[in-house]
Amino acid sequence: MTVFNTCSGSASLVAGVSNDGGYRELYGELYSSGSEAAQRAEAFLREQLAGAAELPCDLPDTPEQLPSWAEKHCADVARDYASYLAERQHGAGRRYFTNKAHALYFLQRVAPTKEVDGAWLEGVLEHWRDHRFDGLLTTYLEELGKGDPRQNHVRIYRTLLAEHDCDDQQGLDDEHFLQGAIQLALGRCGTDFMPEVIGYNLGYEQLPLHLLISAYELRELGIDPYYFTLHVTIDNVSSGHGRKAVQSLLELMPLDEGRGEFYRRVASGYRLNDLGLGSTAVIQGFELQREVIAMLERKRVFGQHMHSDYCRLEGKTVNQWLSSPGHVADFLAAMERKGWIKRHRSPDESRFWQLIEGSTAAMFGVFSGYEKQLIHDWIAGDWQAPKQRPALHRDHDSAGVDSSTPDDPELESLRNSLDNQAPHQQLEALKPWLSAQRHHRPAGLFATRRFIELRARLR
Repeated sequence: MTVFNTCSGSASLVAGVSNDGGYRELYGELYSSGSEAAQRAEAFLREQLAGAAELPCDLPDTPEQLPSWAEKHCADVARDYASYLAERQHGAGRRYFTNKAHALYFLQRVAPTKEVDGAWLEGVLEHWRDHRFDGLLTTYLEELGKGDPRQNHVRIYRTLLAEHDCDDQQGLDDEHFLQGAIQLALGRCGTDFMPEVIGYNLGYEQLPLHLLISAYELRELGIDPYYFTLHVTIDNVSSGHGRKAVQSLLELMPLDEGRGEFYRRVASGYRLNDLGLGSTAVIQGFELQREVIAMLERKRVFGQHMHSDYCRLEGKTVNQWLSSPGHVADFLAAMERKGWIKRHRSPDESRFWQLIEGSTAAMFGVFSGYEKQLIHDWIAGDWQAPKQRPALHRDHDSAGVDSSTPDDPELESLRNSLDNQAPHQQLEALKPWLSAQRHHRPAGLFATRRFIELRARLR
């Protein structure tokens, strides 16, 4: 059986999606499995590999050095995190998140990547019989929580977004969809790009410092960090995904003269991790005043005709203030001068906040949880709210694997479709349900558990 297509991953480009507004569109197409998605995914991957070719690469010269390379990386991260903790214990402030709105901004803008967690490995499902792929397949199935809704990474992240009402993607830029599109494309094109998949997986599964710091600071701000702490434990280089990434590469390395080309392609896939906005770049991109204005500008389109003419600010009605773009900052300044907004004091003292917050507020439901947090933290400014209680670790074991809706129509349809099929036929029919857009749904969770059961029986 031919496992790898040994053509160069950086061959001449096929016309594909560039960075001129196409990442979000391609992300949506790959996620929804459009009929032309496979061809576009390949063109896109070749384009991105060419773009990443000139990026620096810290992989060792030979694959045999990878175990010590991974261990050194882990030791460096542990040292740097210990230094961070020492700084905090000596009174230093948070390094990443200035306030809760900043943290929610981060969670929202990395969501397109987190909501396809593990998608780059989807292609390894085709190799379920080949023991050399066991490490990669185990990693993928663990990203899917092995069908347990409490451990499915995408489900955990979606729950986190829903808890803080920050799952709206209106404010996201095209660039925020690049890494997610890369992951979906790798999953779709695994047959021809398996060395690149292995290289991407190698880079993605090495524990980064930002994961540890993010988890620490999210907890301080009252946000459950479980999604991040789960990755700290599951990606460990001792026995987790970091280790499996190295072992899988070594297991799948050719034994003939193709080793050099294979490793070169692995390095190309590894570099894909550095394209687009990384987590720290997203965090550094936050500026509170700018985000408040941008959010209100998006709202302006819907609210410019919704206010009565009863209230006037500096001779203009609210509708007049909102009638044309570019005046939100002036509108906010006018409310400050009027005393409706009292900056650097408790938001409860501001009339504008009183109109927004609470079930009896005049504008109840107009702003999402994230949007209200932006306004709250902007008004509060330098005002120090009472210290927030750190997020308690939720009981993520409170619901069993069978807690998915038992009468879900998709799940019932899938169960019925498997009746009277031989085990091998069932396994093949289940694979599409382990895809990025399906595995976190009730039918996908069932399919994952059934796939694992059948695979163990048939091997």
